[in-house]
Amino acid sequence: MVDRGKDVVMVEVAAERGKQLSSRVSEEGAGWTCAQTGDFVRLKPSGQGFSWLNLGTLWRSRNEVLAGLFGDPSGKIRARWVRAQEARGIDPEFRIKPPVGKEFSFLLLGDTGEGDSSQYAVVPGLLKVGAGTSFAVIASDVIYPTGSGNEYGDKFFRPYQDYDAPIYAIPGNHDWYDGLGGFMRVFCDAPALQPKPGLGARGLLWSRPERIDEARLAEARKLRGRPSQQAAGQAAQPGSYWVIESESLLVVGVDTGIRNVIDKGQTEWLRRVSLDPRPKILVTGKPIYTGNVYKPSPLEGGGTIDDIVRDPAHRYVAAIGGDVHNYQRYPVKVGDRVIQYVVSGGGGAFMHATHTIGRVDVSAVAEDDFRCYPLRGDSLSFYSQLYARRLRMKWLYLTPSEAARITSEHVGNQPVRTLAGPVRITRRMRWAARLLGAWPWPLRLPVDKVFHRYLSELSDWDTPPFFKQFLHLSVTPGELTLRCFAATGCRAQELEPPLEDEVRISLG
Repeated sequence: MVDRGKDVVMVEVAAERGKQLSSRVSEEGAGWTCAQTGDFVRLKPSGQGFSWLNLGTLWRSRNEVLAGLFGDPSGKIRARWVRAQEARGIDPEFRIKPPVGKEFSFLLLGDTGEGDSSQYAVVPGLLKVGAGTSFAVIASDVIYPTGSGNEYGDKFFRPYQDYDAPIYAIPGNHDWYDGLGGFMRVFCDAPALQPKPGLGARGLLWSRPERIDEARLAEARKLRGRPSQQAAGQAAQPGSYWVIESESLLVVGVDTGIRNVIDKGQTEWLRRVSLDPRPKILVTGKPIYTGNVYKPSPLEGGGTIDDIVRDPAHRYVAAIGGDVHNYQRYPVKVGDRVIQYVVSGGGGAFMHATHTIGRVDVSAVAEDDFRCYPLRGDSLSFYSQLYARRLRMKWLYLTPSEAARITSEHVGNQPVRTLAGPVRITRRMRWAARLLGAWPWPLRLPVDKVFHRYLSELSDWDTPPFFKQFLHLSVTPGELTLRCFAATGCRAQELEPPLEDEVRISLG
């Protein structure tokens, strides 16, 4: 039995220490002066991962393009999975009831499964901070590039083999590239759906689930085979969307498919679950706020998922989404309360830039109340170093102090981290910042989605700092404490994970 009091004290101590060691305090805390690479390198398998420039990878990922051209069939396929699960006797309300009391803690991380250094770099700090937590949740894109059930060994079971509690997940768009077959087999212990012939171009070209090597999967499962790592009282999670119930809080996970639409059946379920009088957080594959833009998931039949979140009768206190590979937090005032809208997608895949986020003003959120990790300046410095090296254009490189200075001028605030000394902005710095997307400019180098899809392998992602992160959430009857811890890939940050953000949310 875990000593909950001791666990809480240890996390509080780690959090207080982590505040003084974060990127908001020093360049060392950001990982720029990495004296020693972390022990994560010993955990990482020797494989080279995958390349988006490989024609085979692009072909296997074709469902994203087909869904955009001909419509997303995720809702219909999901309905088939639901019917199949109900026929197997799962709880039709998709409830998960872990053995927790009124006070407990859990981890949340998003977009994990690249199987390379950036994923494994998160593990040591996660194990340290997550000791004593009751479970973990992966929010979006468990497996890159196409969700294959044959790739869970090195991208799920191996990295988290020492996390001594159950792990639940909601799928991201990449998990849907094989029709959700791998995800449902691993997390729901579901047999494959019978093939259903499709008509038209989409039906003919649609990528169906890859046949799973059951012996290989069984061997991989042994890495997380301890009783403490299994869902208590259940063989597996009930489906691709679910609700984790406790006396103090409901954690509601939704499946946004490929194109970010909540189907009719899932919408009806979500409305029923949301009527429960207990406070709730939403976990979703697509964030509601990101990059200073409001983009809630549409509901089939009309409205958006945020209509449900904002209804005061439903008592949602936070909405956390993956898909975007960094951390952002928007405290949005809704009536007489504040809902925390969070992006947490820095759990393993390469980093999406934050320096492209202008001065925050969406839904009246004040810039000074907005939080992100990495800091805008660190993001800009990282990409400047990346392109300066790859394009052999040394003038593009901006030091962390130079990048912090120029992003603070553009945003109109003081640098978050005190600069080592005075920094004079030069014409070279301005041109470098424009080309790297620090503010709108017609000609810019790719630092976001295009970079991810086609150019990420042109860069060396095996060198710290990685600017990864995960969340630790502590629950009591009256309060939810959300903490964002960083993982840089440096040994110092493995031993004492930096705390990049903390917010206490009333559940009263």
